[in-house]
Amino acid sequence: MSKSRIRIVLEMIKFEHSVFALPFALVGALLAAREGGGLPTWRQVVWIIVAMVGARSAAMTMNRIADQEYDRRNPRTANRALPTGEVSVGFAWAFALGASALLVIAAWQLNPLALRLSPVALAVLFFYSYTKRFTSWSHFVLGFCLGMSPAAAWIAVRGSLDRRMLILCAAVTLWVGGFDILYACQDIEFDKSAGLYSIPKALGIARALWTARAMHLVMAGLLAWLAWSFRLGWPAWAGIVVVAGLLGYEHSLVKPNDLSKINAAFFTVNGYISLLFLIFWGVAAVTMRP
Repeated sequence: MSKSRIRIVLEMIKFEHSVFALPFALVGALLAAREGGGLPTWRQVVWIIVAMVGARSAAMTMNRIADQEYDRRNPRTANRALPTGEVSVGFAWAFALGASALLVIAAWQLNPLALRLSPVALAVLFFYSYTKRFTSWSHFVLGFCLGMSPAAAWIAVRGSLDRRMLILCAAVTLWVGGFDILYACQDIEFDKSAGLYSIPKALGIARALWTARAMHLVMAGLLAWLAWSFRLGWPAWAGIVVVAGLLGYEHSLVKPNDLSKINAAFFTVNGYISLLFLIFWGVAAVTMRP
């Protein structure tokens, strides 16, 4: 694979946005290690990061392969690498398979349960790419793709799963699904013409925005439940307040008659949310033992 084509693919899949899910996975790893009275090993942390990067890269590349015809027809996405021919479909497939192999190798290096579940994770990630063709719930499927990450990180550290991680999985699912609804508001007219499904198309932009707000409100409640269930200290609760404040700011940027700040809400604010969540909850997990 040439360096220039790899660079183009990384730009196509917005590789830098791996930051969205990775902090939640690392929090899952820290909570898992905390239950054992310690910290994740550097080896575990490195392989968790490798697995996350491989999983997201495979999923996003598959999404672009599956949607290339829609991307070609949509004025907002017509300049992406596959529609313009900057990258061939064959090269994109090779990149997706390589990223998938990276996930499997990382899972193999972690523990047997992680390895056994890696094909299941890939199946869910690839399934998302086709959901917009038949259900408005595709936003929740995307959310679950990232929502799996804290549970996967717990399994990576402990070799088993604590049910409490499902709370964090649900919180991340609602967070991602909610901001994906905001992002999908840009394509409501194209979705109508192309026969694709989305909550903005089904409900209209105004009600879709209220749906996203409700999802993020429930997310904050789930984080509070999780902090209580793990008996985390004040940094975790402060983190919830910060996350809730940023979510409120995110929603203030997007209005039914003004979607011009979608990119700021989607990319910038959510990047801060995930990183600050890691900082506050990481401190709580590391400094305050059960």
